[in-house]
Amino acid sequence: MAINKPRGTEDLIGVDALTWQYMKDVADSLFVTYGFAPIEVPTFEQTDVFVHGLGTSTDVVRKEMFTALSPDAFAKVSTGGASELKAAQHLSLRPEGTAGVVRASIEHGLVAQGGQPLKVWYAGPMFRAERPQKGRLRQFHQIGVECLGAEDPATDAEVIIMFMRFIEQLGIARDSVRLIINSMGDQACRPAYRDSVSAYMYEHFDELCDECRVRADTNPLRAFDCKNDRCREVMDAAPRISDALCDDCRAHYGQVKAYLDAQGIAYEEDPRLVRGLDYYTRTVFEVQVIDGLGAQNAIGGGGRYDRLVEVSGGRPTPGIGFACGFERLVLAMQACGAELPTPVCPDVFVSVAEPECASKAFSITQELRDNGFVVEADRQGRSLKGQFKLADKLGAAKVVIVGPDELAQGKVKLRDMGSHEEELVDCDALVDRLCELLGCDCGCDCEGEEGCCCGHGHGDGAGDGTKG
Repeated sequence: MAINKPRGTEDLIGVDALTWQYMKDVADSLFVTYGFAPIEVPTFEQTDVFVHGLGTSTDVVRKEMFTALSPDAFAKVSTGGASELKAAQHLSLRPEGTAGVVRASIEHGLVAQGGQPLKVWYAGPMFRAERPQKGRLRQFHQIGVECLGAEDPATDAEVIIMFMRFIEQLGIARDSVRLIINSMGDQACRPAYRDSVSAYMYEHFDELCDECRVRADTNPLRAFDCKNDRCREVMDAAPRISDALCDDCRAHYGQVKAYLDAQGIAYEEDPRLVRGLDYYTRTVFEVQVIDGLGAQNAIGGGGRYDRLVEVSGGRPTPGIGFACGFERLVLAMQACGAELPTPVCPDVFVSVAEPECASKAFSITQELRDNGFVVEADRQGRSLKGQFKLADKLGAAKVVIVGPDELAQGKVKLRDMGSHEEELVDCDALVDRLCELLGCDCGCDCEGEEGCCCGHGHGDGAGDGTKG
């Protein structure tokens, strides 16, 4: 029987794995300039972490979370003893990253009262039991940021701007996406608005889909996000949050827009934009690809969640963040022709002319790697001709040929794979010669000369794992 990957998952292999690493590298280099540090939290938590944070009425909690059971807990469940499980035994794979970060901030006291905000970013797999489709998997990958402890509208603007900068640095052109923003109000104004939307939905109850009929009671604002065409038509005429904001929320939203305007960040306001999780308040935003992804065109979004820490058991603490999906970002990069990472080609291939030279060839291989070169060698006993073919296939620029006659003189042959020209090089001078031929990126003016401050580390960019 063939063993295949689970439905709704993908293996990250080759370019996919390189692109995921590239995105994390770009995030790390950009986010640190805004004061964000990396954080790692478990991929599974007590289920209550997500229930308290996301809300019992959300689709994620109601039907999309994967349960994780220890062997003992599984034994109880399988024998009808699920009611005997303690809260700590109810575990779920994380469907998103915010709730786990908030749990960690409370547990470890990461947000000091009156101190600097906690600013962290993360990258990793998330899990939702959705119907798999292009760019929407059951195990997907997200890069996200969270800022806890700052309620200034400037923080909202900074997070949005950082998101847009991140997208641009991935090669996704600004004019190929649209930034959508809205305010969802807060506890002072949203309850009344929620009631008005619910009342409107009951006036049009027969025109709504079955899911939105349930939402009319449980979570009416989620009806704005329904994909049913008739529901969308009905909700287009529903009361708008922009007409129901309290003075404080209206002022906060206005300041966020003013900061974005001052930085030349184009945006569209959409009063129907809601985030699918209960914890959002005030500023919400989403980035959508204009062409190339069809109806599922959102590549990321986020917003403010000023009550989440409190409902999760901590002190009242404002927060804001965003998350973007790796799989969607890749589709967006492809749609707008952004350059994707390519596998690193070796600088040098070390070949063995005769078996008795294998030990010396091994030492040369390690020495070259220690000096910063990307080096490959034959490990399958190929002929010298076969080794040349392999070096060519791998894209190696140079081949070091280690043969008995040359070694007797303390030398090796150095072959250029483009011109096929060969030269004899002293073993002790091989690193210097390759540095002359392949370049040096230490920033000095040595041009590969002996005595370089960088130790002649190779520097044409092929070996640093970067894009291109």
